[in-house]
Amino acid sequence: MPKRRIGLVLAVALVALAVDQVTKIAVVSNLEEDVPHRILGGTVYLQLIRNGGAAFGIATGMTWILAVVAAAVVVAIVWLAARLRSVGWAIGLGLVLAGALGNLSDRIFRAPGPLQGHVVDFISLFAPNGQGWAIFNIADSCICVGGVLIVLLSLLGKDYDGRSIPRGRTKEAQ
Repeated sequence: MPKRRIGLVLAVALVALAVDQVTKIAVVSNLEEDVPHRILGGTVYLQLIRNGGAAFGIATGMTWILAVVAAAVVVAIVWLAARLRSVGWAIGLGLVLAGALGNLSDRIFRAPGPLQGHVVDFISLFAPNGQGWAIFNIADSCICVGGVLIVLLSLLGKDYDGRSIPRGRTKEAQ
């Protein structure tokens, strides 16, 4: 069996979480709220907003529920990390862990208060004000990229324990 990959999960999560937190600190320190700044010829706009809900304005006002869900995701990933033997799964789960922790920390530590805090979002693609796509942050990107990687690995038959599952067969049938 391949060696366990908990160290890789933690390393990926720590690096991605650090990037998320540093970018949020820089954005809060340097941008005025709701004022878009065009970069890369208008492909990207940097625009500070504080989001009390989830993506696309879903669950606004339900911040505490989103915090509980994020905490449950963190616990599940930490539990699964001890069993991981796949490099791909370790990277994917490390990214999802970083994203969950990044947004959870905003919900706990940012205004208006614990478990009510608003997430700092600042990347708007193709148009300002989220007109081209929902405004997001690095943590959101980590969750999406990690989730896509995990789904892709699953579709390719790569299991979290490092085994490959032939198409049309379940793990139990092997």
